[in-house]
Amino acid sequence: MTDPLPAAGPLTIRAATAEDLPAILALLAQDTIPDDRETDPADPRYRAAFDTIDSDPNQLLVAAELDGRVIGTLQLSFLPGLSFRGAWRGQIEAVRIAGDQRGRRYGEQLIAWAVERCRERDCFLVQLTSSNPRIDAHRFYERLGWAKSHTGFKLKLREAQ
Repeated sequence: MTDPLPAAGPLTIRAATAEDLPAILALLAQDTIPDDRETDPADPRYRAAFDTIDSDPNQLLVAAELDGRVIGTLQLSFLPGLSFRGAWRGQIEAVRIAGDQRGRRYGEQLIAWAVERCRERDCFLVQLTSSNPRIDAHRFYERLGWAKSHTGFKLKLREAQ
């Protein structure tokens, strides 16, 4: 049995800036299914997507920083709906923690921060999806109290360019 990793210190969790984009793209590229999903970080489509997210009050791209280094990210979306008497939902996407920082509870801090933002926005619930092959991620979310309540489906409309 290996020794447990040292306890996590506090993260600085904040809205990402354009300057964080290279670090966030590196996190996404480090942990992708499929492994060729991310491409050249200089591709202008990444900056266009960042600008769109950044300008939408119902979208939040997050940077989790430790000692001046971005080690984590997620995107938090606030979704209005008619169901449950017009309740809002929080949607968490693209959760990543740097490979060399996993196991130190930084992911737990990041998810707890996102859930609190959803409470502040008076969301009825928070939801996320995780790719089927990400068994470790599934165990992580279940350990935090998340329930596997639905089956997700996707329909690919085109190939990424």
